[in-house]
Amino acid sequence: MKYERNWAGNYSYSAAECHRPERLDDVQELVAASQTIKVLGSRHSFNGIADTTVSHLSLERMDRVVSLDRNQHRVTVEGGIRYGELCSYLNDNGFALHNLASLPHITVAGAVATATHGSGDNNGNLATVVQSIEVVKANGEIEVFSRDDLSGEFAGAVVGLGALGVVTKLTLDIVPAFDMTQHVYEGLPLVELEEGLDAIVSSGYSVSLFTDWTSPAFNQVWLKQAAHPNTGSVAIETSHFYGAALSDIKLHPVPGYAADNCSEQCGIAGPWHERLPHFRLDFTPSAGEELQSEYFVARDDAYKALAALDGIRDAIAPLLFVSEVRTIAADQLWLSPCYGQPSVGIHFTWKPDWESVRQVLPLIEARLEPFGARPHWGKLFAISPAKVQALYARLPEFRELAKRCDPHGKFRNKFLETYVF
Repeated sequence: MKYERNWAGNYSYSAAECHRPERLDDVQELVAASQTIKVLGSRHSFNGIADTTVSHLSLERMDRVVSLDRNQHRVTVEGGIRYGELCSYLNDNGFALHNLASLPHITVAGAVATATHGSGDNNGNLATVVQSIEVVKANGEIEVFSRDDLSGEFAGAVVGLGALGVVTKLTLDIVPAFDMTQHVYEGLPLVELEEGLDAIVSSGYSVSLFTDWTSPAFNQVWLKQAAHPNTGSVAIETSHFYGAALSDIKLHPVPGYAADNCSEQCGIAGPWHERLPHFRLDFTPSAGEELQSEYFVARDDAYKALAALDGIRDAIAPLLFVSEVRTIAADQLWLSPCYGQPSVGIHFTWKPDWESVRQVLPLIEARLEPFGARPHWGKLFAISPAKVQALYARLPEFRELAKRCDPHGKFRNKFLETYVF
């Protein structure tokens, strides 16, 4: 089978076969005829959320832009399209997405289904711009969930974790295209966040704080500024930023790595889709073979949560490539980790040593438990299923929605049975 491992190489899939349909009716026939089937996207998940022991279905051949509505500011795409290709199309036509994740290599449908996010005080995760999704349910029939529906199910269907069916089409809200600059500052003391968190994370359209946890400080601050007059960004004019110093060279977030594959820095202006991601589409992203974990806490608890982790940095640092801290706006999507609260994501990019990482995750989670930390659905965590389920007040309603779309569990797998059902 072509897709034997995930992107990072830490997870091997168990499917006996992989279908690659080219048309919607092919998807419908495959789904209706299958007893068990799961959609496989760009394989950027680090756990078994997309795994199956029977049939995988890849939408890699269904990756077109279906339509562009210039009047309503919406674009409709097929489920297999990646952000890199969509962003180039939108920019060429004078439009943009409100935000992007660190990597442009991931599929739109997969990112939406797991509430993948970028950064920015006013920026919700990538699922928050979905206006409607087209889903092939277990019986092969199509159902469209729209923001305009009165049933309320739309809020449950968008971050669907692959449990409702195959998302074959999405309509997304878009905005006019804009240019951005990016500056990197080095050496931000952690203590600056105790009083200055709000000012620091609101200083740019998108702000990322990177640390290797070797000291109580952030190695780098990436400030992405939007030139669009309606974005509310503040121009960077100083050589220092809350104790951090402006870098005059391009840097990689992982210490010691060459910055060739990173998006442009040093204040050089460029289109939104070449600045919002940390990495360029035409290069291998991030560190390559790695493990990832991420936890979300309420924005009001961010400094206390980070200070708690600083107390165990000696256990974290030896296993780490880098850790990133970002803010995400609140949303009302049932299974989004940012449901109901402005949030801060605390991300860990680990060295590929699973046995050691597996032992440190419970230490991290114990430190974050007082803050109700929610794990990223597509990354590695050790929180018990009961505790994960308790973090989502709308989970019972989601189960009912999934049961309606998939009465016999055709789209379920070990991960979903464990953490959702």
